[in-house]
Amino acid sequence: MVRLNVLVVDDRPENLFSMKQLLESEQLDVNVETAESGLIALEKTLKTEFSLILLDVQMPEMNGYETAELLRGSKKTKFIPIIFVTANSREENNIFKGYESGAVDYLFKPINSHILLSKIKVFLDLGRQKKSLEEKTAELDIKIKELETLKHELELKNVTLEQLTMEDGLTALGNRRCLDITLDAEWVRGMRSKQPLSLIMIDIDHFKLFNDTYGHQEGDICLKRVASALKTTLKRQCDIVARYGGEEFIAVLPDTDSEGASQVATRMLHAVDLLEMTHSSSPTAPNVTVSLGVATVIPVKNSLPEFLIKAVDKALYKAKNSGRNRLVIADDVSVL
Repeated sequence: MVRLNVLVVDDRPENLFSMKQLLESEQLDVNVETAESGLIALEKTLKTEFSLILLDVQMPEMNGYETAELLRGSKKTKFIPIIFVTANSREENNIFKGYESGAVDYLFKPINSHILLSKIKVFLDLGRQKKSLEEKTAELDIKIKELETLKHELELKNVTLEQLTMEDGLTALGNRRCLDITLDAEWVRGMRSKQPLSLIMIDIDHFKLFNDTYGHQEGDICLKRVASALKTTLKRQCDIVARYGGEEFIAVLPDTDSEGASQVATRMLHAVDLLEMTHSSSPTAPNVTVSLGVATVIPVKNSLPEFLIKAVDKALYKAKNSGRNRLVIADDVSVL
């Protein structure tokens, strides 16, 4: 059971003593504090949270009505139930003044102990219910905060998971899923804006020979370094380069015409060359090189991005058949 605090206010010490004895002996499970004046009562309410105040009306300096009005004027004490204890006659004017001052009930002297205890029990029960409700509300607030924290953590994990499902584990570039989603979205956007969309397909020259010569571990290092070099050539946030499969990569360049895509492809060609990775078994060059195909089109209704991929693949094939370590731009790309 929640142990509540009760404050008894009376200017006569014998009244305080008898009231305290009565309340504590009836096993109400309360802490009883006393105050000999309204001022002391106000000071005690600032330090202790009370569930009920028994307040004598007739006191010198500050009577019960004035004390109650001050208690009602404070945010901390305005909702504490006050029972006035008075020897005044039961005239309606006195009672009405008490209720105006903030009383919830009246007790008249001489006090009947049975009536006193029955009334106090009612307000203590209400106080305990209030306390219990406050505790449950606090627990609920904590649970809500915990759920909000868990929700935030879950959202972060979902973002991380989404990133992982869109990222190639070896090169840290976008993976095939990322490429497909991006290309589909940019295709639709290109149809609406009627702006060109360009692709660059990149293939590491003689990569199988590189693996055979240096081993798959060195091959993985080669893929990572080439991927990083390709990514550095992209200057806009909307441009991406993704791993298409094996040693092939595709760059998606929205709102980019053939000339702009050719410039990006040229930067890619030079960026890989600057890596100066030795490839002693390559018949093309002593270092690792790449071949690139470039294709550009303005997407139109009822067309599919697969036609653009076929066009850029065909351009890459020409680059490889023309001696590798070069780029070829596709002519007359059709998407219908």
